[in-house]
Amino acid sequence: MTYDVEKIRADFPILARRVNDRPLVYLDSGASAQKPQCVIDAISQAYSQEYSNVHRGLHYLSNLATEKYEAVRGTIARFLNAAEESEVVFTSGATEGINLVSYAWAAPRLQPGDEIVLSVLEHHANIVPWHFLRERQGVVLKWVEPEPDGSLPPEKVLAAVGPRTRLIAVTHMSNVTGTVVDVGAIARGTDVPVLADGSQAAVHMPIDLSALGVDFYVITGHKLYGPSGSGAIWIRRERQAEMRPFLGGGDMIRTVTRDGITYADPPLRFEAGTPGIVNQIGLGAALEYLMSVGMDRIAAHERGLRDYARDRLRGLNWLAVQGDAPDKGAIFSMVMQGAHAHDLSTILDKRGIAVRAGSHCAMPLMEFYGLTASARASFAMYNTRAEVDALIEGLEFCRDLFG
Repeated sequence: MTYDVEKIRADFPILARRVNDRPLVYLDSGASAQKPQCVIDAISQAYSQEYSNVHRGLHYLSNLATEKYEAVRGTIARFLNAAEESEVVFTSGATEGINLVSYAWAAPRLQPGDEIVLSVLEHHANIVPWHFLRERQGVVLKWVEPEPDGSLPPEKVLAAVGPRTRLIAVTHMSNVTGTVVDVGAIARGTDVPVLADGSQAAVHMPIDLSALGVDFYVITGHKLYGPSGSGAIWIRRERQAEMRPFLGGGDMIRTVTRDGITYADPPLRFEAGTPGIVNQIGLGAALEYLMSVGMDRIAAHERGLRDYARDRLRGLNWLAVQGDAPDKGAIFSMVMQGAHAHDLSTILDKRGIAVRAGSHCAMPLMEFYGLTASARASFAMYNTRAEVDALIEGLEFCRDLFG
């Protein structure tokens, strides 16, 4: 079946608008993706026709909301090819998922001097929770640097594993360089539990948890064309059994008395309080949409954009692109001599082109490259070669300004 990008673009209402009297060229999906109409409709339907709290009621609307909400757990399991729905824990996004592992699994188990292996490619969401353990419990963070082209060989990560390593926490795809890390090879190469941050990877490629062999895998809804405040973490059943509750409140308990409590079984044990009901329903609609298009087809389309953009950017000898790993995703972080990244972003915006500028919540990687900021163009399922051309023309305009 042919990948009809114009048909897909028609599913995203915002892409038809103009910015600064120019057609919107949205190249900031790495930060947050736009939403298809089916997600917008699912959210509207849930609020206008189907809303109630979940799990607690016996009336029609509560049962309906619970059915729609819990169905998303199965959708996520299918999307990730996870064996059991009960291994899917709803969260507000990747940040909550990683903090859940830090507090509920790592904190009770790690002693002063125990080690967590991280890569310099990590987003702050996969750094700060481990710094909490360093500050509070004396845990040691061991850092693995990427190769000059931004790639991260699994053997380099495994070489950092020692007798006191208790966890490897590594991104599946860098949000700055687009580097794809072979987290499956890392998991197969050690008995140490592996947490993979799938915030970027799950958007751009098929994920098969049955093959990866990791212990924890986080996704975030707003990058997956779903609502902000939605997401999930897949936790291997054996690891769930080792975890204490994260938050206390309703829905995560069986009984509460004056003298004690008993906890619900996972995943509810880790889902205290009234959840983001409609957000998760919207995420379910987004994942169904992605699966209807086909993650293999989306990945192929984005590889074509990556190759076209890489070839065109290589022709700009006055522009430096961070990271050029062979199988990277369609993410390009750039620096122009004589121009601050914020200036590039501002000028491109005047031409209707949305890119992100800053440290991209990856300060250790910025330090590795000797930078304080870069301008990032991140491509998605709805982007086109014409938009690559628009970016190049915009960059050339910036060069002439800063010449």
